[in-house]
Amino acid sequence: MAVKRKEATTALQKAIDLVNSGMSSRSKVVFKAYSMDQLMMLPPSVDELIPQHHPVRVVNQVISQINIDPLVAKFKAGGTSIYHPRLLLKVIVYAYLFNIYSCRKIEEALQQNIHLMWLAAGARSDHNTINRFRSDRLQDVLKGIFSQIVLLLSEQGVFSLKQTYIDGTKLESAANRYTFVWGKNIKASQERIHSQINELWQYANQLAAEEMQDTAPLTYDEIEPEKVKQTIEQIDQALDNKPADKKVKQ
Repeated sequence: MAVKRKEATTALQKAIDLVNSGMSSRSKVVFKAYSMDQLMMLPPSVDELIPQHHPVRVVNQVISQINIDPLVAKFKAGGTSIYHPRLLLKVIVYAYLFNIYSCRKIEEALQQNIHLMWLAAGARSDHNTINRFRSDRLQDVLKGIFSQIVLLLSEQGVFSLKQTYIDGTKLESAANRYTFVWGKNIKASQERIHSQINELWQYANQLAAEEMQDTAPLTYDEIEPEKVKQTIEQIDQALDNKPADKKVKQ
C-alpha cells in the first residue's frame, strides 16, 4: 500500500512539474532565431528573390528584345571596355519608374536595391558613367523607350502617375509633383500620362545637367569606433532610465 501511495505521489509531482514547466515557458518571451553569422546554408540566386510577375521583369523583357543598333552605333570603337548600353538602359528606365532620378541615388541603389542588382547582373556603374550615358547617348532614345514602357504598364493597370499632396497642398516642384503609384487595376488616360511624363522628363534632364558638375566619387567615410561605442552607451543609458510602458509584439 505504501509503495502504491509513493508511486501515486511521484506521478502527481511529475504532472505538477510538467504543468509548471508549461506555464513557465508560456510566461517567457520567445523570439525567432536571428544570426548575422549564417543567414543561409546555401544562398539563393538573386533571380529567386524576384517575384515572378514583378514589373522589373517586364522592363527586363522589353529592353532585352528591342533593337538598340542605332544606339550602339553612337559609340566609338576601340578604347577600354564599357558597360553595355542595354544594361544602362534597363537600370535608368527602372530607376525612373520607381521615382529615382538622381544618378548618385541610382549608383547607390545598384548596391542596395535587389531589383536593380538583378537587372545589372551585379554590375556597379558609378554615377558619372550613368549621367554621361543618359546625357550624351540617349537624348533622342531614352524618353521614347521610357514612355512606351510607362504606357504599357499603365494600360495593364499596374500603376499610374498621381499628383502628390502634403497637408492638402499640392507640391508644385517638378521633383515632387508626380510620383508613380503602384497597385492593381489603376487606370489613367494616355493623354494625361503623356503630359505628366513630359514634366517628369524636363525635371530629369535638368537634374542630369546639374549633376554633370558633381563628379566626386560616392564614398562612405569611416566613423570613429570610439564614437560608435559612446553612442551605444548613451542609448543603453536612455533605455535603462526610461523603461517602456507598453508591451511590444511583432
